[in-house]
Amino acid sequence: MPHHALPRRGRVAALLGLAALTLASCRSGPPASDAYGTFEATEVVVAAEVGGRLLHLSVEEGQYLEAGRPVGVVDTTQLVLQRAQIQARREAARARLPGLDAELAVLEAQREVAEKEWHRLQNLVAAEAAPRQQLDDVEGQLRVLERRMASVRAQRPALLGEVAALDAQIAQIQDQIARSVIVNPVAGTVLVTFAEAHELTTPGRPLYRLAPLDTLYLRAYVSGTQLPHVRLGQPVTVLIDETATDNRALPGTITWIASEAEFTPRFVQTKEERVNLVYAVRVRVPNPRGALKIGMPGEVRFDAP
Repeated sequence: MPHHALPRRGRVAALLGLAALTLASCRSGPPASDAYGTFEATEVVVAAEVGGRLLHLSVEEGQYLEAGRPVGVVDTTQLVLQRAQIQARREAARARLPGLDAELAVLEAQREVAEKEWHRLQNLVAAEAAPRQQLDDVEGQLRVLERRMASVRAQRPALLGEVAALDAQIAQIQDQIARSVIVNPVAGTVLVTFAEAHELTTPGRPLYRLAPLDTLYLRAYVSGTQLPHVRLGQPVTVLIDETATDNRALPGTITWIASEAEFTPRFVQTKEERVNLVYAVRVRVPNPRGALKIGMPGEVRFDAP
């Protein structure tokens, strides 16, 4: 019997069977993800610490740099000249110390002579063999010598303080000279460069930006009803596109949960439709083979407890 000739009841049964098969095939597909987001990395901006001309900067985009590797040098000519000038001032200040010691020694010798004279005159005045005026003159000399000795002694700490201040200035310039060598602070891949060799730079000017790409972070968003079921350190499954129809599953760990809600970003889908406020979570995902890229979309499925 032709299909169009089937009774009405038979056609209805056929349609219901087709719908059941379609529903069963949908239910057998992969489950929907719990959260969606994009991958990001912990980026570090490396900046110049001193100003001057960049004599050398060997950094290229896409280049992997190890931590502690020197990558550039800023001209230190002016700093070296400043250091030499301060060193000369310090040596001049230190050269005055022996002169103070010699002057103090002379004053002490003069005081000893004056004290002996004072004792001699004191005995003569007591015996009425010398006038009182001579004893008063020697006492005056002793007071003058004491004041001069006190003045010389006071100059020594001040001179030592001047030398210490100059030493500190030299150490500061020496530190600036050391910082003129640009050292890469963390291991990572250079994402973008902002300067070239032979350009003038200033303290704090960004030179390049890099990020460790062996571990990336998926910033995803969950609804308020999902939030009570999310915890720090929770293992999750992260999905990325493998092909047009298949996904690749990667292990991940929740490392951060936002304390305040925010409006759903435009590019993010959520498990529940029409959710206005969501909470951001950060999922750490190992990336040893470099399959993950910054800005790549990803999905999260919360593993069953």
